[in-house]
Amino acid sequence: MKPVLRWLAWLVLLALGLQLFFVGRIALMAQVDPASTAFERSEAWRQVRDDGRLRWRQQWADYERIADSLKRAVIASEDENFATHDGVLWDAIQKARARNEKALARAEQLQEQAIARAEALAKKRGEEFDPAAVPIRPVKLMGGSTITQQLAKNLLLSSERHLLRKGQELVLTYALELLLDKQRILELYLNHAEWGDGIFGAEAAAQHYFRKSAAQLTPAESARLAVMLPRPKDAEKNPQSAYMNRRTGTILARMRYAELPTP
Repeated sequence: MKPVLRWLAWLVLLALGLQLFFVGRIALMAQVDPASTAFERSEAWRQVRDDGRLRWRQQWADYERIADSLKRAVIASEDENFATHDGVLWDAIQKARARNEKALARAEQLQEQAIARAEALAKKRGEEFDPAAVPIRPVKLMGGSTITQQLAKNLLLSSERHLLRKGQELVLTYALELLLDKQRILELYLNHAEWGDGIFGAEAAAQHYFRKSAAQLTPAESARLAVMLPRPKDAEKNPQSAYMNRRTGTILARMRYAELPTP
């Protein structure tokens, strides 16, 4: 029994040490601008692994050098209660989970129907049927994460989805809210958000898409960039889709109500 307790004690100490390490990193970010995030480094490794070259666009822009219109657009699109919440919106998480469960159940039902139709057609033609050949329908899942949660995940964690990582994300979210003010959290988020394949931060996005600095973005340009955030790589490939244009108009109308954080 004693060896088991000893191992448990070591595991607890290691877990506490990891939390102290993360908290120390976050505290340092109050004054020091992080050069990269865990997500950016994983994306850089993916690029090199896939085609042997690194595509990286990023340039830090201080909070005052990012247009207020982009700040308002991102808040309106991603987290309209950013200025007032404590980092986590539990109601939004529960609603997103319920919607996702329904979406997954519906997708599974449609997939089964597609397989049944394909099997019937194969039998009619006298062909051999392979269920794996039926294309899997993509499922659009909703997120309930706040800007602070997204920052916690991108800064220090992997992109894997499991319960332990989600728990760690919540701990880091509350640490960010405790140790940094809202303006600093938004500044970090805007400088490390992904806006395309290898495009990170508001300055790089503004230069890439509009050939201007982040400080010079117009409200319409800001709204379009904000709409890209949930799926930036897809938006980069199809920037003039009907969804992008419609959603940009919606965010543009909501920006006037977005509350910017105060120091």
